[in-house]
Amino acid sequence: MAEVGAHLTAAPAGGDRPSIFEAVAQDSLMAAVKPALQHLVKVLAESNPARYGFLWHWFDEIYVLLDLLLQQHYLARCSASFSENFYSLKRIPMGDGRQQPLATAGLPKRQHWKSLLLLVLVPYLKGKLEKLVSSLREEDEYSIHPPSSSWKRFYRAFLAAYPYVNMTWEGWFLIQQLCYILGKAEHHSPMLKLAGVRLVRLTAEDIQALEKKWAETTSSQTHSFTSRVQSALRKALGGIAFSLSTGLSVSVFFLQFLDWWYSSENQETIKSLTALPTPPPPVHLEHEPSSAVLPRLKTVCPLCRKVRVNATALATSGFVFCYRCAYSYVKAQQRCPVTGYATELQHLVKLYSPES
Repeated sequence: MAEVGAHLTAAPAGGDRPSIFEAVAQDSLMAAVKPALQHLVKVLAESNPARYGFLWHWFDEIYVLLDLLLQQHYLARCSASFSENFYSLKRIPMGDGRQQPLATAGLPKRQHWKSLLLLVLVPYLKGKLEKLVSSLREEDEYSIHPPSSSWKRFYRAFLAAYPYVNMTWEGWFLIQQLCYILGKAEHHSPMLKLAGVRLVRLTAEDIQALEKKWAETTSSQTHSFTSRVQSALRKALGGIAFSLSTGLSVSVFFLQFLDWWYSSENQETIKSLTALPTPPPPVHLEHEPSSAVLPRLKTVCPLCRKVRVNATALATSGFVFCYRCAYSYVKAQQRCPVTGYATELQHLVKLYSPES
């Protein structure tokens, strides 16, 4: 029996190595979850800006906290991220030893914290950088900064260099995947190499140990007050993480469908399937009558109360303002001045009359 156990925990020559399809699939899992959740939050924010607007405004920060809790739970319990555990994979430290630690043993502290930071912090910073680049491009297009500004020269150089930096980053991942396919590398992702771990499949002994650990956790009882408080905190955090992971496991395919449905490649198909008559004007959300907010003359901007200059409409509500008025207000408030609908700078649409 001991020989069977030793055989299960020993690293086979190539049987424990996941295929490139498993490795890439688990990477794309969390990448599909965030856009789908983001769309759901956006729908909530647009339906009730006063109540859910903060979720949209702080979505990145709320998501990274939930992701941190989720990944910490799975790394500590299963030696894997959520998506890796979903595909029955685990992380083991890089080394010369032939024995694989069980999934319940957890990673060494160094590899654990490296894995956690690379799983959570790197995608967060990359998303923030992409938003910054998008914002700078919009400002550069509409010449918000004076031509002689040194800041403008700096961010134009940054915008010119960013595509090459991003190409190098993506190329690094592609080359690593090609090396993994050809058997020249043990990692399909540079992030795993930086964390000092590699991916392997779960063994039968790993699955038995995970089931046993879960049974012991649910049935264990502590007696001292301090240990009870600590146990209650651990159970509360573990319960939240377990609820999140269970919810994600159940709805992961639904979220992937949402990500596909709202992807740019399917917008033409969606428009043809959901072609409807022109909707009525948006309902005004303020308590005052609309005449107190909207000027009587259609050529007057509702914000500055002057004749519009560079007429610009908000795609979320259809109301028209001066470009500078709308840009400044949306950038600061991230909502329509009239309806309160959640709005971004990309929703500004410049209008050109035949006279201009």
